[in-house]
Amino acid sequence: MSTLVLELRQGDMMIVNGAPIRFRTKSRIELTAHARFLFGKQIMAPDEAATPARRIYFALQSAYIGTAEERARGIAAARTLIAQFAAATTSVLAREILERALALAEADNCYQALKLARRIIRHEDAVLGRTAAAAGAAAVAGA
Repeated sequence: MSTLVLELRQGDMMIVNGAPIRFRTKSRIELTAHARFLFGKQIMAPDEAATPARRIYFALQSAYIGTAEERARGIAAARTLIAQFAAATTSVLAREILERALALAEADNCYQALKLARRIIRHEDAVLGRTAAAAGAAAVAGA
């Protein structure tokens, strides 16, 4: 793997191989080996998983950054949640995207699966008429 350089601001969060890290100062880090990581807005807190698409994202996130046991539970939860979402949606494209996301996750490529899940969140927000700001506020409020 080539070196990946990330610049993080004071207060930013990052999860590396399942360990949460909060940066007290502005930092520049280099990842020189393969690592499972998320940072900033990629990280979804459990209380933000308040809609079907967000629950799928959270399950895939757990599969990506969790322990081996958490990964297995995350994949199983994603499988169930994706089946429920697919049964409820009228969007053929959303179903196809979710099928690809699940296949990627099952092939241990959860980072790419998360990217697809973010597309489904945007789709869900559009269908529900939610803006990004309103969706974030609703998640914080526990809606």
